[in-house]
Amino acid sequence: MFKKLIFVLTLFLFSFSSNIQSKERSTMIMKLKFGEVKIELFDDVAPNHAKRIKTLADSGKYDGVAFHRVIDGFMAQTGDVKFGNTKLDFNAQMVGTGGSEFPDLKAEFNNIPHQRGVLSMARSQSPDSANSQFFICFDSHPHLDRNYTAFGRVVSGMEFVDKIKKGAPGSGVVENPDIIISLRSAK
Repeated sequence: MFKKLIFVLTLFLFSFSSNIQSKERSTMIMKLKFGEVKIELFDDVAPNHAKRIKTLADSGKYDGVAFHRVIDGFMAQTGDVKFGNTKLDFNAQMVGTGGSEFPDLKAEFNNIPHQRGVLSMARSQSPDSANSQFFICFDSHPHLDRNYTAFGRVVSGMEFVDKIKKGAPGSGVVENPDIIISLRSAK
């Protein structure tokens, strides 16, 4: 009886671990002026946020959008698809206040730590206010864990993210910011 129980438990654990390892995750390619950044999306833990990013990216909404808030050692924020890609918007300081035509997303807080290379959704004070803006962490920031929806990570090209023009100390506002040339699902 005991041997049979061990056998059944072993089969269950093997099956369970195989399912975890075989999970397919979406991959995105972000083109910056410095090079290509390969991003893995966490479709399994933040499915609605990953789907939103893919939908906006594959329709070209992130093309030409600025990294409008970049704080050295902290993060590079982008994704304002409403105001983030015209010179007029930068002069009017409207960048960073817009979203997409889609409704805000319900939070999908998870246990992914906000470490170097993690992508997470920007939001207002309301946990359910993420829309199109996101940020890439330059370093670990555990105070963000389970307070912001981590939805992906850079798997290659972080050295290009590191080169994004930094903003003013404190505010992170960037004059003449670097942009996303394109962001698309990998084929």
